[in-house]
Amino acid sequence: MKTLFVALCAAIGATAGVHAYAQAPIVIKFSHVVATDTPKGQAAERFKQLAEKATNGKVKVELYPNSQLYKDKEELEALQLGAVQMLAPSLAKFGPLGVKEFEAFDLPYIFPTKTALYNVTEGEIGKSLLKKLEPKGITGLAYWDNGFKVMSANKPLHTPADFKGLKMRIQSSKVLDAQMRALGANPQVLAFSEVYQALQTGVVDGTENPPSNMYTQKMHEVQKHVTVSNHGYLGYAVIVNKKFWDGLPPEIRAQLEKAMREATTFEKAIAQRDNDQALDAIKKAGRTQIYTLTVQEQAEWRKALAPVQKAMEARIGKDLISAINKESAK
Repeated sequence: MKTLFVALCAAIGATAGVHAYAQAPIVIKFSHVVATDTPKGQAAERFKQLAEKATNGKVKVELYPNSQLYKDKEELEALQLGAVQMLAPSLAKFGPLGVKEFEAFDLPYIFPTKTALYNVTEGEIGKSLLKKLEPKGITGLAYWDNGFKVMSANKPLHTPADFKGLKMRIQSSKVLDAQMRALGANPQVLAFSEVYQALQTGVVDGTENPPSNMYTQKMHEVQKHVTVSNHGYLGYAVIVNKKFWDGLPPEIRAQLEKAMREATTFEKAIAQRDNDQALDAIKKAGRTQIYTLTVQEQAEWRKALAPVQKAMEARIGKDLISAINKESAK
């Protein structure tokens, strides 16, 4: 109740800030759960710089990285209440919110390349998905990239049989739950901020992440093996509180939209570079053995994970999955 009261007070304050923008800067609290030196963290900083410059200081962007304000499960509620104005949650977060279509991004091996991914996010499918957030009081501004995921554990993970019985951390996603079960593992939902300690203490045996997330959270220090599987994708949607956004003066909103477009171009440019550098840094740290799947092994993984798409048709939508597969094949 106390948290709710504080959030509501913040919401009232944020609304007042919109109307008083001539006297004081409009404050955008931008909260996220990853480190500042990840692609998302760097892009948030770039957006802050661009937004403040474009509006001549009429907007002030306050960044709160590394779950300083809210953990995974809390941040969307905080945004809806207006306690923060901007987030960049991973796309899996919208399933528990009731917009299950976003879980299509979690489907294993649905995007064979980054080009296929961008055909979806930058095309009509991506736009229509963001529109589905509006009834929840959320406006979607952009898709930010992180990259394809690796698997990690304290034992080698070369074949699906190697996952049998392992406790694998996942985000709260029915698709990721089904993915781990298809591999024979036991999925465990944990907040991102809790993963390092859970790996360190053996609460979970392993996890999946793009290399930049793994390295910046020091997960490689407590994982002996990493498999470059590229089995799944992790991306984000930059979102704002709809009431706050709609209440902005049109010229301010246009300036912020331009700043977001530029920050998004920057973010996509650095995402792959940062993941490549992170994987190299993990290798150089010498604590973790990195293994890349052979063509034959990846075929085994694809075969084991293929039933997940079919199983999720009723949840995500058969037509949507088919449309993404069609777009990815172009």
